[in-house]
Amino acid sequence: MGNRRRRAAPPATEKGNTMPFDIGIMTFAELTEDPVNGTLPAPRQRVRETIEQAQVADQVGLDVFGVGEHHRSDFVGSAPSILLAAAAEKTQNIKLTSSVTVLSSEDPVRVWEQFATIDLLSAGRAEIIAGRGSYTESFPLFGYDLKDYADLFREKLDLLLKIRDQNPLTWQGRFRAPLADADIAPRADGETIPIWVAVGGSPASAISTGRLGLPMALALLLGPMNFHEETVLLYREAAAQAGHHALPISINSHGYVGRTSQGARDTMYPYFAKGMLENNHQRGAGFPLSRAAFDAQSSPTAGLLVGSPQEIIDKLLTYHELYGLNRAIIQMGFGGMPQKDHLEAIERLGTEVAPVVRREVAARDGIAA
Repeated sequence: MGNRRRRAAPPATEKGNTMPFDIGIMTFAELTEDPVNGTLPAPRQRVRETIEQAQVADQVGLDVFGVGEHHRSDFVGSAPSILLAAAAEKTQNIKLTSSVTVLSSEDPVRVWEQFATIDLLSAGRAEIIAGRGSYTESFPLFGYDLKDYADLFREKLDLLLKIRDQNPLTWQGRFRAPLADADIAPRADGETIPIWVAVGGSPASAISTGRLGLPMALALLLGPMNFHEETVLLYREAAAQAGHHALPISINSHGYVGRTSQGARDTMYPYFAKGMLENNHQRGAGFPLSRAAFDAQSSPTAGLLVGSPQEIIDKLLTYHELYGLNRAIIQMGFGGMPQKDHLEAIERLGTEVAPVVRREVAARDGIAA
């Protein structure tokens, strides 16, 4: 993976690093025409399939299920909290998270109310991954100016954290009405709701997240596995300077777990390529992905988590070594993959990959599996 001047993360056996390794899945519930048979799933079908994915992930012992937020007609995930609430009623153990909540164009008060309700429904399994939004359609939709992109996120994250930590709350900012001794309810089922920050590689974002002492969820769409080394280094340095240590880090990446290496690539490629062309940022303005380019992104040093169970195990352990990761969330099925193939991959991830990775990480870090 090339010469590196500085190591991004401390060794996985760093004293105090006793967090278990979580493995999960996520979806944006996109609506994409099947490149094989030409069918387009109905929104009702995709919504029901999303809940079924959560059920299977829970049944096979995965740790996290996430739903992302997009506000376009080629996605049905415009209200992740509602989908997660439905998933809460169909699952028993799996953590339920947004992936991500576009906090810049949301009202933090409403975000808290929604996820605290999910927390009550699920007996304390709700989480929030807050992000700025790489897709920007929600800004004009809800009346925000993109010139305020960074300031909106900073202010709204500040408010969300204060809501989490204090009730009633008095607060004032630029972009919403002030709060005066506001009673914001319900509260979390347990002590709190974990709040992560999604970071796509921006040094400033990583530094600010570290200073706040918040877990960081890294997104890696395409590129080498070590793409985020400098980001993680800056995050850990900023956190340490602010007195925060052993903070969780997640990697969120596309992938697919097949029976064999070749079978996984053959199954994933046509759907992933279709999704990159049709659903990537501006509908119809994505980019073509050749099979050769896809195969290169599936190599042992590249970021896509696609292959046989053993390949995925090896890559997740490499990610853990590179970044000191505590979590990996895989977006499988992107581009409208048939539900049967998607569920089979979820089952393999839960039964063949996750137990081995957890055991190996626990042995490396000296913690109970």
